Amino acid sequence: MFTVIRSEGKARRGVFTCAHGTVQTPVFMNVGTQGAIKGALSAADLKAIGCQVELSNTYHLHLRPGDEIVRQMGGLHQFMTWDGPILTDSGGFQVFSLASLRKIREEGVTFASHIDGRRIFMGPEESMHIQSNLGSDICMAFDECIANPSPHDYVAQSIDRTYRWLVRCKAENARLNALPDTINPSQQLWGINQGGTYVDLRRAHMRRIAELELPGYAIGGLAVGESTQQMYDIIEAVEEEMPADKPRYLMGVGTPSNILEAVARGVDFFDCVMPARNARHARLFTWEGAINLKNAKYQLDSSPIDPACDCPVCRRYSRAYLRHLFMADEMLAMRLAVTHNLYFYNKLMEKIRNALDEGRFAAFRQEFSEKLGRRI
Repeated sequence: MFTVIRSEGKARRGVFTCAHGTVQTPVFMNVGTQGAIKGALSAADLKAIGCQVELSNTYHLHLRPGDEIVRQMGGLHQFMTWDGPILTDSGGFQVFSLASLRKIREEGVTFASHIDGRRIFMGPEESMHIQSNLGSDICMAFDECIANPSPHDYVAQSIDRTYRWLVRCKAENARLNALPDTINPSQQLWGINQGGTYVDLRRAHMRRIAELELPGYAIGGLAVGESTQQMYDIIEAVEEEMPADKPRYLMGVGTPSNILEAVARGVDFFDCVMPARNARHARLFTWEGAINLKNAKYQLDSSPIDPACDCPVCRRYSRAYLRHLFMADEMLAMRLAVTHNLYFYNKLMEKIRNALDEGRFAAFRQEFSEKLGRRI
């Protein structure tokens, strides 16, 4: 399923294979939370901008349209007409960040829907059942997303429960995959490392979940309030405990600079809503840093968003035109901007892979890590 074909320092160049295709890593997964990219990009658009893996969310699709409906429509691949790999998040992050009136028990979590307030219960088995109905290639374990900072004692208790939930997820995933009418019997479960900002708990939890010999592992609960340096320190500490022959996924991170630095620390998979969300507010990424197209200085700027970019938007439209669309609240503004930002992220990953293939990742990182973090 996963092979590291080249490395430079801790940075890894790999190939991941699943039921719906082969993925070149490091890779950025484009986030279509509810089966669609916010910004009006279709599955065909994702192909055109170099997306390898699409990510959707268990919590949101369970609420709307309902995972049973998606199942009846043949699974998420058929429903959204995407034939490449799909990863589904477990819903845990949304339960703890969006839902109100949560009550955590050993069985799972009872919460109120953020849409209509109805009471819903979700535990490991429920999350696995929903993700099986969706038919994703990678399903994520149901875990508790811990707020940073949280008391050490609470975090220790939480990761113990998350481990017990993971054991239940593994058993239920195996049971569902063995059923004769399962949408995707090759669906694989990845575990999630938690532990807040406590290195000792992070390392201990990673050692423990690695013993379950899952197909892949993620680092969760970062980029939620801790400093950037804390995040890097935790990645470094956890990486030492992660199986070298399994893919490593840093959940919900981050900026182009964050991605470069995390690749340098051994991470293979990434996802983040940032590129699409920023694009919808006219904040666009370029190879010289980030720009805000609503600034008046772009009113008469006939150049593309980024002269160094060959995306469909940069090949055709000017900064002045996109700024006009944003100022006029035209829907096309979001579509074009999101197209550019997601293309930029996918191209960034391609350049990282090429640099690793050619043994020049260190030089690439030195040239771009700080530059891509600038605001122009």
